[in-house]
Amino acid sequence: NSHGGILHPSFFLSRVGGDSSLSTKSIDDMADDQDVPEACPGVGSERAGKEDACQGCPNRSACADGSAKKQAETDAQKVAARLKDVRHVVLVLSGKGGVGKSTFSAQLAYALASQDKEVGLLDVDICGPSIPTMLGLEGQEVHQSNLGWSPVYVDDNLGVMSIGFLLNNKDEAVVWRGPRKNSLIKQFLQDVDWAELDYLVVDTPPGTSDEHISLAQLLHATDCVDGAVVVSTPQDVAVNDVRKELDFCKKVGLRVLGVVENMAGLQMPWEACRIMDPHTGKDRTGELKHALTKVDPSLLSSVVCTDVFSPGSRGVLGMCEEAKAPYLGKIPLDPAVCVHADQGVPSHGPAALALQHITTKLMGILEGTAEDHEDHRNGAAQ
Repeated sequence: NSHGGILHPSFFLSRVGGDSSLSTKSIDDMADDQDVPEACPGVGSERAGKEDACQGCPNRSACADGSAKKQAETDAQKVAARLKDVRHVVLVLSGKGGVGKSTFSAQLAYALASQDKEVGLLDVDICGPSIPTMLGLEGQEVHQSNLGWSPVYVDDNLGVMSIGFLLNNKDEAVVWRGPRKNSLIKQFLQDVDWAELDYLVVDTPPGTSDEHISLAQLLHATDCVDGAVVVSTPQDVAVNDVRKELDFCKKVGLRVLGVVENMAGLQMPWEACRIMDPHTGKDRTGELKHALTKVDPSLLSSVVCTDVFSPGSRGVLGMCEEAKAPYLGKIPLDPAVCVHADQGVPSHGPAALALQHITTKLMGILEGTAEDHEDHRNGAAQ
């Protein structure tokens, strides 16, 4: 619609294949949705379509005759053209789910926008899009004009795009295989009209799968990405998986801008705590408050701190030292962040203060390389 209007889910799905209910019907019937061999040499390889692993792949002929490579180059050119006015693209990654990656992405976008920067937030967590909720945008719709898809705006300088805006029913599962996810990600990168941005933050799902490979390939080929911020929590069960994410970045040539240690200790105001008798379950908060008032009333303004997740053998900092990855800092587990994320507003408190320090450090890293990055991008475009 060159004259503009709401982008309905049925239109969107017609572009990536499928019906408006996002059911699995017809997915198994689509040739491109069949499993690509694990040992795929890649469309850019001279052996594309010719290896033993290519036998039975639905894309074999396209790879063998070079048309797949040409299509990949065309896609990269379209992405480069769309993002030419975006100064910095930052991916937010983690090898582990549940580490607060989307919360970090949302609050990072808020923090950057508070610095009077033009900011975009792209949510490519196809199966679990939580960004609309965290930005207070549930129920909003995407509009299309002759310039492309228009982001949904929180403020004049903070725009958002997510599959969450394109679903008929927010409670319905998106059951898609890799190729359809890849098609949507490619469409987000090619069709969303961000205009001029200082920062584009890309929130990704956990892991090192299809979404991450598609992003890395498209953005790396266009020199449109500055790097990734990797999020972890302190315990070994998270750190061990995040190590794999750092290895993924190394393998695909994605710069690690830094690692954030999230949920690093619980911090909350004393007045928000309840003190319970461990044997009887009796609430003794009032008694303790009365006793502390007699000793020193200023104690009641203290902040309670504890480590909810015990650091592992070497912890996040040790992992960064081993991987030679910058350590951006730690963010405490702050109940206020949970409340504000559900409300879709910027957070404030201990976690917000820590995030502001990390944001300042990240901006310094990005702005410090801005000149070199622009020279590289301009040279690649010539």
